[in-house]
Amino acid sequence: MQNIVEIAVSNDAFKTLVTAVTVAGLVDALQQPGPFTVFAPNDDAFAKLLPGTVDTLVQNIPQLQRILKYHVVSGAYKTEDLKNLETLTSLEGSPIPVRCGEPFEVKNSTVLASDIEASNGIIHVIDTVILMG
Repeated sequence: MQNIVEIAVSNDAFKTLVTAVTVAGLVDALQQPGPFTVFAPNDDAFAKLLPGTVDTLVQNIPQLQRILKYHVVSGAYKTEDLKNLETLTSLEGSPIPVRCGEPFEVKNSTVLASDIEASNGIIHVIDTVILMG
């Protein structure tokens, strides 16, 4: 079974995310045994950001790392596991609101695909880049 990074790299919908994780120096961390739960914004999610935002973040590595770590939680949480939770704490340290209903939402983002299993965790594909605060 592929790990989280290998799944993202093999999926054309995650080109921006893979580039951001690589630039931020987080590839090795996301290849660790974990387990992790990743709320993975697809390329369309990054395209919703204001023009120039991704370029600015690539030039501000500490901020890019904070934002990317906000999309990752320690532990493997499938949809079923999230049904009784209202928040999760991200690796960045801030809470992530979760609403496991119709639709399944993470903060201000809708989950497009859930429970993608990796050797080191779970991936939920989201339609919006989520930010702290």
